[in-house]
Amino acid sequence: MMQFLVASFMAGMILASGGVERSASDAFVLDHKAMSSEGNEIDLASEYEGKVVLVVNTASRCGYTRQYEGLQELYETYKDDGLVVLAFPCNDFRGQEPGSIESIVEFCKTQYEVTFPIFDKVRVLGEDAHPLYLDLRNQPEPIGGEPKWNFTKYLIDREGRVVERFESSAEPMGGKLQESVKNALRNDPDAGEDYIAPVPLR
Repeated sequence: MMQFLVASFMAGMILASGGVERSASDAFVLDHKAMSSEGNEIDLASEYEGKVVLVVNTASRCGYTRQYEGLQELYETYKDDGLVVLAFPCNDFRGQEPGSIESIVEFCKTQYEVTFPIFDKVRVLGEDAHPLYLDLRNQPEPIGGEPKWNFTKYLIDREGRVVERFESSAEPMGGKLQESVKNALRNDPDAGEDYIAPVPLR
């Protein structure tokens, strides 16, 4: 009887806290492969090991498409400090990314001079979403959850764990997102607690 009461109490505590405790491996979200816009399979874990990663589902015919400019500025400003922006074109929201990956890349480079990595088109909604997005969606709120629209942004630290999520309206430069990127870049787990970025972050 006592064992039953203890088990019931622990189950109630788990439910009250929002679910079972997540392990470190559950929190790691880069353990996937994705197809680049050039048709090459990229191992995200090895390619971006030790980087601060900003994952964005993008679209060329969206009211937020202009954020490509800010994302490029963010990337240019902090890439030497360890930031990489990863764009995942997606047609899940009102068909706002209907073109081929070739036309998408041409648009990004011509209109916004994008130099950060652009991946092949993916699904981010539903059961057939890309595995990376399934992992991102399965993170606990408020850092996880399904993207609500184009240009939802997930910030991943140097250890491959999601630390913050930003909705479509969050501008890349001059606000909370930029400050969070700077904070993530300052944290280098391999350099110890007293690590200071070698170059003052702008």
